[in-house]
Order: sequence, then structure tokens, then C-alpha cells
Amino acid sequence: MRSILRPLFVVFTALTVATGLVYPLLITGVGHLAFPRQITGSLVMRGDQLIGSTLIGQSFEQPDHFWGRLSATAPMPNNASASGGSNFGPTNPALLDAVKSRIDALRAADPGNTQLIPVDLVTASASGIDPHISPAAALYQVPRIARARHIDPATLRQVVLSHIESPQWGFLGEARVNVLTLNLALDRR
Repeated sequence: MRSILRPLFVVFTALTVATGLVYPLLITGVGHLAFPRQITGSLVMRGDQLIGSTLIGQSFEQPDHFWGRLSATAPMPNNASASGGSNFGPTNPALLDAVKSRIDALRAADPGNTQLIPVDLVTASASGIDPHISPAAALYQVPRIARARHIDPATLRQVVLSHIESPQWGFLGEARVNVLTLNLALDRR
């Protein structure tokens, strides 16, 4: 029996140290060297004050800021510890009510805007905390924000266009705009 247990214990201990200690420390070290901003959460600081993270959506409700996607986390919006989709199907009355409510809010905030509302402005993402919107969703909001900030819509449109992120590695995903970084760029103007 001892001849069987001793090798099992040695292998178990070696694998535990390798996969539970050495590997995590190695990957964390490589992460700090190769991706120092990302490994700390892609935090955005203004002086000593934490503004947010470029990885987690934030709720902007002021008329002079870009609005992001709806959050599917409850009871607090954009709660990373509750990340996950709503699981509402396309015919679910709760989803339809939420979409109608968001359409009404967008129309009330910008009654003169007759453009079609991009779907990502009225639905939540699969994670429920997506920090990005489509370029179409950002451009849809330009007239409202330009009026609220008393700036030329063409100038604001250029700010949006300069903040469009290409698909990762040129082919993964779609073009997108990070709402936090776009709003911070507006606040610096």
C-alpha cells in the first residue's frame, strides 16, 4: 500500500505546486510585463480619483454625455459581480417593456431626431456590463449632445469618429466606441 500512496502523494503535491502556485505567479508576472494597464483592470484615474474602468460599462444619464448600453445587472446597474445577460427571449414582455421604455427615453431626450435607433441603445449585452456601443449608436446621439454642449455637430461627429476602435486584430468583433473614454474626451474640451 505504501508503494502506491507515496508516488501518488508526490505527484499530487508536485501538480498542486505547479498549477496552484508556479503557473499563476508566472502568468501574473508575464501579465505585468506585457500588459501592465490591463492586468490592473484598465482603470481610468483623474489625479488620485478613480473614474472607472474601460472594461466595465457605466451609467451616464446626463443629456450632455453619451449614453451606453442598458445594464442587465440588478439591483445596481453595471455591477461587475453580477455580470450576466437577462435571459429574456425576444418575445418576453419584460424585454419588450424595457425596449419600449428606452425608446421613449431616447425620443424624449431628442424629440427632433428621426433616425432609426440603433439596437444596442435599447438592449443589454450578453455580459450586462458592456462598456462599448456601436459607432452608429454614438453618432445617433450627436445632435442631442451638440445641443446640450452648444458645440457644432460636425465637430462632435469628428470626436466620435476619432474614438472608434477597430475590431481586435483587424477581424475579431466589430468596430466599437468606448463610452467612458468618449465622455472623458468631451469633458476635456
